[in-house]
Amino acid sequence: MSASFDQQIRLLNEALQYAGEYLRSVDERPVFPSEEARAALDRFDEPLPEASCEASDTLALLHQSGSPGTVAQVGGRYFGFVNGGALPVGVAARVLADVWDQNTAHYVMSPTAAHLEAVCERWLNELLGFPDGTAAGFVTGTTLANLSGLAAGRNELLRRRGWDVVESGLYGAPPIPVVVSADAHAAVRKSLSLLGMGDAHTHVVPVDDQGRLDVDSFPELGGPALVVAQAGNVNSGAFDPVGSLCDRAHRDGGWVHVDGAFGLWAAAVPTLRALADGIDRADSWAVDAHKTLNVPYDCGIVMCRDRGALEAAFRASADYFQWSEHRDPMRYTPSMSKRARCIELWAVLKTLGRSGVVQLVEQLCGHARAFAAQLEEQGFRIHNDVVFNQVLVSCDDDSETERTLAEIQKLGSCWCGASTWKGHRVIRVSVCSWSTTVDDINDSVRSFCEGRDRARA
Repeated sequence: MSASFDQQIRLLNEALQYAGEYLRSVDERPVFPSEEARAALDRFDEPLPEASCEASDTLALLHQSGSPGTVAQVGGRYFGFVNGGALPVGVAARVLADVWDQNTAHYVMSPTAAHLEAVCERWLNELLGFPDGTAAGFVTGTTLANLSGLAAGRNELLRRRGWDVVESGLYGAPPIPVVVSADAHAAVRKSLSLLGMGDAHTHVVPVDDQGRLDVDSFPELGGPALVVAQAGNVNSGAFDPVGSLCDRAHRDGGWVHVDGAFGLWAAAVPTLRALADGIDRADSWAVDAHKTLNVPYDCGIVMCRDRGALEAAFRASADYFQWSEHRDPMRYTPSMSKRARCIELWAVLKTLGRSGVVQLVEQLCGHARAFAAQLEEQGFRIHNDVVFNQVLVSCDDDSETERTLAEIQKLGSCWCGASTWKGHRVIRVSVCSWSTTVDDINDSVRSFCEGRDRARA
């Protein structure tokens, strides 16, 4: 073995040692880094070095100054955003995948990655109850997954009207109406903007008190539309009535895309499947595996019933491309060069199996319900029906709510974020980590109570 490989193995062992130190200490420090830890990040502010240095010294600096400045997302008391923890098998598979360093544009670049993408595609269809042959593309996150599904839908609806976007672009194209709910995620509006489908042709439909799209207010368009449904409101966790939306949209030849960033996994859980009734009748879906499924960042997935429509959206050619009779991953995503994120996804799905996925999702939802029930017993107001993993909490008024959240964040025992719900300030709790325990919930409730006491004082 050459010296360079010896050095590489030594560095990997050092990194694993630092990672072990991090994991052993992550639950014993503030969930959000202290002021001192954040100030230590200034050690990275230096001119670009003129000379080389020892790789071990670089790793040591990264651990000593970088680790304390991170948010303890992999611990059990981070509820700030819908950021999943990372299951150990996914992290370990990620390390192996990073050593392999595979580019997944073509099969010939990585037969292993291409094959695992095909396996994950099939498993996801089985797990979520989607039609056989539904295509999956593996991207960075739901923003790009939404963009991909919406691009496939837009192009297909235009193709049905005799317009080829690849050939003619959008100049002079017939307008395609877009229907979204008033609570559509910012990632959806961002994707629509990037696709050239601005607000002028977008119909915004009101929502009910839980943030579900009101089907009775669906516009009469008299023709095909691109309809976006939501499986998991980013604040309340509520699900749009996707089945009813499919009935309305398909009657006029439209396309239904589901933004299911964290909620789409409900389709895999028998006790939650009613939330996703009819979701299998949609045309495309976007979901993150790095949220509810706790695959390491980043792992977004676009799924499309019409494989040809997804492939057509990302059609590209060059003399040096190497197509094969196997799966060529670049056919299904905007990216050509991309890392083999399907390796961690495969490892998690293989290890959990269907029953493990069900148990994980039910555990997250159960913790969310317990969190809400305890807070309500302590006099906090819960604003939403806790149907999934989201809890919206407030105190007696907006000012007290904001002060309480600030004190909770200072205490550091847990970390939550803020939002606005129906005109009022709320504390937004997202239960997303496999490592969250009953004790974590109990400790966090005590932190809420102490934070409120400090705010009132």
